[in-house]
Amino acid sequence: MIGIPQPLATIRRRKLYEEVAIRLESQIHEGLYNPGDQLPSERELMQLYGVGRPAIREALFSLQRMGLVAINSGERARITRPTPQVMFETLSGAARHMLAAPDGIRHFQEARTFFEVGLARHAAEHATPADLDELRQALAANEAAIGNPQAFERTDVAFHYVLALIPRNPIYIAIHQAIAAWLTEQRHVSLQREGQNEIAYQAHRAVFEAIAARDADRAERVMRDHMEQVIKTYWEIKGRTDGGIRGAGRIPAEAGDV
Repeated sequence: MIGIPQPLATIRRRKLYEEVAIRLESQIHEGLYNPGDQLPSERELMQLYGVGRPAIREALFSLQRMGLVAINSGERARITRPTPQVMFETLSGAARHMLAAPDGIRHFQEARTFFEVGLARHAAEHATPADLDELRQALAANEAAIGNPQAFERTDVAFHYVLALIPRNPIYIAIHQAIAAWLTEQRHVSLQREGQNEIAYQAHRAVFEAIAARDADRAERVMRDHMEQVIKTYWEIKGRTDGGIRGAGRIPAEAGDV
């Protein structure tokens, strides 16, 4: 006995601009248009696809959000090469909502800890002499900025940025930049505590020394200790007492403003 076929998922009819965007995206991937090339004018695209101007403009905006085209007023859209930075910029709105959710900041703190610990271990195993020299310079700049809050924040970020450069993977660089932006409120709050500049610098120094000694286990351990100390300080300043990476609680409204 032949069974009765199960109903398939409903087929959603695409909007006109979605169909145009899909066709243009396919042509870009096939090499019909290359980075730097200009697309036909809006009028030409309207004639080519048989749709109105609103559909063409929405399609171009969709491709812009994907990092495939750049749109400048008064000019034809130009093909661009998507980058990891563009990818994470498109996530910024979602990240702000996630930060404002219960445990949102803690989840990002966990992600940052995981990421930074991995970078420290990788650096200890793979950093070149030139990498170590650049990290040493970043550490010296961080020490010189102690007592200057704004300068210390910049050099704090710069030290961790060098670690993200060492794998020579543009996605890691983009992740670092995104997390640094999304957790800027944590950094600003934690560094307000008296003596925290010196504590953070000493942690950076310990990370550098472990990496320079090619001790991956120690680099991983001291970086984890550094991250957990920053997190603990942040929650203590924000009025928490648990100090751990995990835990329940609602995030203050301003914490999502990154």
